[in-house]
Amino acid sequence: MLLTVADVLAMPVVQAGQPEVICAANLGRAVRWVHVSDQAAVADVLVGAELILTTGQALAAPEQARITYLRSLAAAGVSGLVVELGSYVSELGPVVAATAAELGMPVIALHRVTRFVEITEAVHRAIVADQYAELEFARTVHETFTELSVRRAALAEIVKTAASMLDASVVLEDLAHRVLAATARHTSSAALLDNWESLSRMLASGPGVVAVGPHTQRWGRLILRSERVQTPRATMVLERAAQTLTLHRMIDKDRFGLHRQAQTGLIDDLVDGRVIDENDAQARAAALGLARRARYVPLSIELETTAEDDPVSAQRRSASIVEAVTHGLGLADASALSALEHRPAVRPAPAVGRPANRRIAADGDRVAVILAVARGANLDEHLRSVCATVLAEVLRVDGVRRAVVGLGADSDSLLDTAHQLAHAAGVAAVALSMRGVVVRPFYRSADIRLRGLLSLIRDEPGVQSFAETELSALLRYDIRHAADLTGTLRRFLELAGNKTELAKTLNISRPTLYDRLARIERILAVDLDDGESRTSLHTALLIRELTAGDKL
Repeated sequence: MLLTVADVLAMPVVQAGQPEVICAANLGRAVRWVHVSDQAAVADVLVGAELILTTGQALAAPEQARITYLRSLAAAGVSGLVVELGSYVSELGPVVAATAAELGMPVIALHRVTRFVEITEAVHRAIVADQYAELEFARTVHETFTELSVRRAALAEIVKTAASMLDASVVLEDLAHRVLAATARHTSSAALLDNWESLSRMLASGPGVVAVGPHTQRWGRLILRSERVQTPRATMVLERAAQTLTLHRMIDKDRFGLHRQAQTGLIDDLVDGRVIDENDAQARAAALGLARRARYVPLSIELETTAEDDPVSAQRRSASIVEAVTHGLGLADASALSALEHRPAVRPAPAVGRPANRRIAADGDRVAVILAVARGANLDEHLRSVCATVLAEVLRVDGVRRAVVGLGADSDSLLDTAHQLAHAAGVAAVALSMRGVVVRPFYRSADIRLRGLLSLIRDEPGVQSFAETELSALLRYDIRHAADLTGTLRRFLELAGNKTELAKTLNISRPTLYDRLARIERILAVDLDDGESRTSLHTALLIRELTAGDKL
């Protein structure tokens, strides 16, 4: 940052000369160097931005010569003129003041004799120190962004680094003016991104706006939102950040795209608590295209996929899954944010009869979605339409065997909705593990209940042992006598012990039914009128059905 005429004027060595500002125009001009000369033709050897120190010999000439002298200095682009009074002139007079004002050139008179060498030393020392500071800053910028490039830092970190260096807000947007990453300084994210698209469209190119991407394939803009940052440093940092962002994309070649990365980053920030202000959350989401003033619904899409040992192929399939979800949301005209959830693969040993190539909750097989539904709309009807469309697209992806959607509680708060994503994922995981039930477009907690819980633990040896202990005697009886007392028991429990309805359902007489139930009680040594016995038997039957359904 170069010194200005005002900075030089404030120096103690200049103040010692009792300076008087004759013309205060453009005191903010930068001073590149200090030149001492009394020659009237000094302008011929100047290159611009010099501060001229003189004892005023050229200003002792006739009026027209003085005007010509001042005009020649202005034409040479000097920063200003400092005149020591006493040697040649005792005052500068109204002609000099009027001409300087007309030319917009700062003119300062020193009323005490001053050693010009002290002024030049002080100014040049400051200029050299400033140039060294600029070189150091440039070196820091280069090293910092080179390091970010080498370790392939995320977009958000690159933008955050630029904002930190400039201590100002910086926004990265795509060509559709959607915010891909933003760091707010000295303001909130909500204030920074409020009505961003309209504001961005009004920002023309300039020192605070830098294009991102190869020259022939621009894909975004970095925008500085501050009036306090000096232009040279701002331009340097923004251009270096833009180069790093360009290199990041060229190396990464992520099929999910920058907008997808931005959505994933926002959902991660919401879930992990890095965003705690609702207005900031809504502003960032709106900048990514999520509708405002809506009900937000957390969805988790859980998938069952064939095993894929090749990491590259697995990554490609994960990309295809996310693209399918995005395409489905577009077909349903839904406003949503989505993110692929990465987690370690879980590959339990397959139970007897279970396909060995099945993989549940494996790496990249879950997609989190925050859906915006217009207030006043029929929520369930909208959800059925969106979920059915998305599931249809996902099931077209090679290697996807099954897919279910789990829901959490909807809310007006985006933060609350994000925190419900974990619950939605739990519901989806349970629903995916359930077999032999009616397929739904989506599942809520009420849809999984006991059957869902048992689906998660049915492979545990203790659970299987419990079911076997409860039912083995009755199952052996049915095998030996070619009977179906187990079926009778199941229907009895499903009808909550209503014997009249059970007799109608089985199309048998009541005495025959009573005889069957009595035999069941004797074989199992239980009392079917006892509530705990009924619960225990019903649980065992559900475990058996879930296990049998998994073997199909």
